[in-house]
Amino acid sequence: MLLLGHKRCLRQQVPPIEVQLMARYRPGSSGPVVSVCAALLILGSPFSAAAQSASSSANTNSAAVQAPPSPDFMIGRPRASLGFRGSWMMARGGSDIFDFVTEHLTLEKSSFNQATFGGELAVNITPRIDVLFGADFGRSTSPSEYRDKVEQVGNTTVPIQQTTRYKQVNLAGSLKYSLMPKGRQVSRFAWIPNIVTPYAGAGGGLVRYNLEQTGDFVDFQNDHIFTDVFHSDAWAPSVHAFGGVDIQVHRHLFMSLEGRYSWADAPLEQKFIGFDPIDLSGFRLGGGVHVVF
Repeated sequence: MLLLGHKRCLRQQVPPIEVQLMARYRPGSSGPVVSVCAALLILGSPFSAAAQSASSSANTNSAAVQAPPSPDFMIGRPRASLGFRGSWMMARGGSDIFDFVTEHLTLEKSSFNQATFGGELAVNITPRIDVLFGADFGRSTSPSEYRDKVEQVGNTTVPIQQTTRYKQVNLAGSLKYSLMPKGRQVSRFAWIPNIVTPYAGAGGGLVRYNLEQTGDFVDFQNDHIFTDVFHSDAWAPSVHAFGGVDIQVHRHLFMSLEGRYSWADAPLEQKFIGFDPIDLSGFRLGGGVHVVF
């Protein structure tokens, strides 16, 4: 009844000020109707205001729900990436040249460990497989002296010293397989990457080493001390296997953490006569950043 009366009053467009004029009316006039309408308008106005407020609040809440934050997506699945990486290479040192220098000189196999730096280009060929092309460079420099031999200079004994420099350059091609999907397609164009993606891979390439020793040395046949430079370098084939994880740090920027083991050996030059091929194998642990596009 209240709602019907309220609608009737609205049709008659009774102004609120007439509420004060309804105390007296003439017989046959519409005074009682107008009075009732005015009362209904007064009673109904709080409900109308409340309804309008609730409607406005609902619209605001609906707009807030329907306006999510901008999603972190890319336009299509990335097709390539370019990155830079660094690692710490721990040399295996499994050949007799390493045994000889660590036995007679104050060197350890860890003296041939080195920091490496390089770059890598990846081309995506399937949603989970990338082809990688990379290059790394590393070097170490270690001073040393003979462990049990010294040089007599007048009345003084001095150590017999030398410096060993060891360098490696690695050129490699690899296949990298993502152990889980890199992301998901959410529409025809939008693609959302996973924050963390583990991977594994293997490949091969070429490695060039450079081994150089300069300083004073001992001829073990007659204990003669002489100054010389022993140098050897060569290219050799290599194979490797690796595993790691890619972590998204920004929309197109990823960080990678990786462990890699490589196998290779190469011949030594004539000044290292009588030695087996040098072992170039080792384990690398490092990381890097790359941009996907």
